[in-house]
Amino acid sequence: MSNDPLLELLRRKARLSHQELADILSQDAESVARRVATWEKDGTILGYHAVIDPQAAGDTSVSAFIEVKVTPERGGGFDRLALRIARFDPVVSCYLASGGYDLMVVVEGGDLREVARFVSEKLSTLEGVLSTATHFRLKTYKENGFIFEREIVPERLAVSP
Repeated sequence: MSNDPLLELLRRKARLSHQELADILSQDAESVARRVATWEKDGTILGYHAVIDPQAAGDTSVSAFIEVKVTPERGGGFDRLALRIARFDPVVSCYLASGGYDLMVVVEGGDLREVARFVSEKLSTLEGVLSTATHFRLKTYKENGFIFEREIVPERLAVSP
């Protein structure tokens, strides 16, 4: 989370106009527009995207979370290998993580075989990659602050006296 209220508001509601953002924050639209333009130029804001419910959109692709153990490089740590992995097209996200593995890589593919091929032919064959563990996404409940279930319908009837 950002300490800047404008950045935090943009993170949650990026489609608001500069005027709407300014009104919410009790600021003027010109200063909001200048700040946003500065952040876009200096790389603070890297981009904008929509959060899409794959089921509602008819998307049949698969996502996998891959735990990757690597050997850190002298003088570079994990950075060089992590950036190399991040540049592969199927890789959606790549994070340095604490715990039993070093990197958490999120991959998307057309089907299970496509993801498996990526792991076996590209990811696991990289020099410095010691092991991988792949976990496939089965269902999404919440992503980037958005809950996917509209309403939970109880499966059992309520018991009444």
